[in-house]
Amino acid sequence: MKRTDATFWRAGTRVLPKVEGKVRRRSYKPGWRRLSFRVALGAGVAESGYLATQDLDATVRGVQELWDNREQALAALESGGIGAASVLTVGTAAYMVLTRERRELMREWVVPLHDALYRPLGLAEQTDPRRYLHIPKNFSDDDAEIRIDLPNHLDFSRDVVADRITQKLALEGVTFNWHPEGSKPYVRVKKTRKPPAKAPFKDPKIRELVAKAPESAPIIGLGSAGRIVSVDLDADSPHILVNASTGGGKSATLRCIACQMLHHGSLVYVLDTKRISHPWAHGIDGVTYCRDIADIHDQLIELGQLGRLRTRIADALGIDAEPKAIGPRVLILLEEINATMKQLARYWEKIRESGDPKTSPAVDVLNEILYMGRQLRMHVLLVAQSATARALGGPEVREQFATRILARYSVNAWRMLAPEVQPAPKSTKHHGRAQVVIGGSARETQVLFFTETEAREWATTGKKAADGPNPAALPAQAGPVQLQKPPTPDTQPAAVPTDSLADARSTTPTTAAPDPAPAPAADPAATSPAAPVDDDQAVGLREAAEHHLPYTLAALRYARANDRTFPGPVGKRGAELLYRVGDLKKWARNRPRAASGTTDLD
Repeated sequence: MKRTDATFWRAGTRVLPKVEGKVRRRSYKPGWRRLSFRVALGAGVAESGYLATQDLDATVRGVQELWDNREQALAALESGGIGAASVLTVGTAAYMVLTRERRELMREWVVPLHDALYRPLGLAEQTDPRRYLHIPKNFSDDDAEIRIDLPNHLDFSRDVVADRITQKLALEGVTFNWHPEGSKPYVRVKKTRKPPAKAPFKDPKIRELVAKAPESAPIIGLGSAGRIVSVDLDADSPHILVNASTGGGKSATLRCIACQMLHHGSLVYVLDTKRISHPWAHGIDGVTYCRDIADIHDQLIELGQLGRLRTRIADALGIDAEPKAIGPRVLILLEEINATMKQLARYWEKIRESGDPKTSPAVDVLNEILYMGRQLRMHVLLVAQSATARALGGPEVREQFATRILARYSVNAWRMLAPEVQPAPKSTKHHGRAQVVIGGSARETQVLFFTETEAREWATTGKKAADGPNPAALPAQAGPVQLQKPPTPDTQPAAVPTDSLADARSTTPTTAAPDPAPAPAADPAATSPAAPVDDDQAVGLREAAEHHLPYTLAALRYARANDRTFPGPVGKRGAELLYRVGDLKKWARNRPRAASGTTDLD
């Protein structure tokens, strides 16, 4: 009776359905081996019978001789029996000792795993576990490998099978490589080598790795066996999403990436409603730090204008142009997207006028940059505690982040952001440990740790971005292209002037046109219809303290001497330096101070 799936040439691995009773080991052997054994056994029996009939007389004579010398025969049998019994006892003891670990493995791990798996896999209970569970004795070691043969029908849940394997074998940090193809499907389970416990930038080896990293591929951290984990902003993903709960190291991850970008001459825009997330970046050349929601709104609109200008420049340069000709790389670091998006929506509701669109133009600009960032060398580094589609503006917006860094994540967060990677690796509270998901695979990573002093030092010792107010300008041989002034919050961004586009398309050297004369302070349309009329006035620090800012004269003088972000003077009145009122107000709004703990605009 056929009891297993064994064929004439192939050994069996499982019991056939509806087979009852115990299935012996020989039922798993291929048909040719069983046939060979039976033929050999029959031939041996026949040969023994033939020889027995031929030697019957000799046998009778031999028995008669033994009977005549029975005393000597008994003595010989006694000594021989003792020797045989001794050999059998020693052999049995040696066998029991040598196979003890294997028997314990079967009793403690293999058989219980079979009891947990045969139902999910759709196998018969009588199936011999040794036929499809290939578990080595050192399966808990780092370099061990477990192989489990799967049924051909594949009618099972991978998540359930993987979960029961990890639970019954008490495994942590393993990867499952499923191979369903062919006539012998199987899954291979291997323990992953853990990343290093720490990855400090002060380590000379890590500092050397960071120094050798390409400009377009900042290092995120170190993976298993100390391998570098990085993301190429030009080839892999132009934008990065960081999702972590409180204490998950979001600010440290952003500091790691941003200081490397600054080291290579990129421009960094920090949009931080918490106000104090990145004190290391305060006052660094090439960093624009916006803390007030009004300034974040205006800065996003200005970045959208920059993106549209770069689009025209790229079109004028053609497809054979050097990518760097479009301007330095721009990194937009957007902190706490959940709170920032709500504040932007409320701020737009507060300032928008009749006829304006309901959606904040700053939100539209952010989506626009996400869709066209790679070609324009503009990259968004977005941080969220819960990166839901609603918080980001829709599921299509979330799909723009091909690189996702998750730390201290929940099961729901993993299913939402990395559903293609299953089963989900277990979250850990190890400081600096995260999962970097790129291209459908997750890599456990120890994020590089820069102290604030190290990040500031590394950001300020590298190459500086192009000087001047227009980071998107063409090289000297292509002529200058001037940016418009930032548009106001309640108006649409101004279009790029036609003469700028003509200059962008020019390929012959030109002479830069003189800067246009500044608009008169009395004309509010030249600045912002929503801004106070006196924002363009030039005043001294004493007048600013008395009429415009809630600070004392001594505090303003101290800030002028010690604060790198204090606005520069726009003129002089005798020996007194004059400052634009709007610049002073913007500086006052964005001064670093303790977070208020609320998202209210008040």
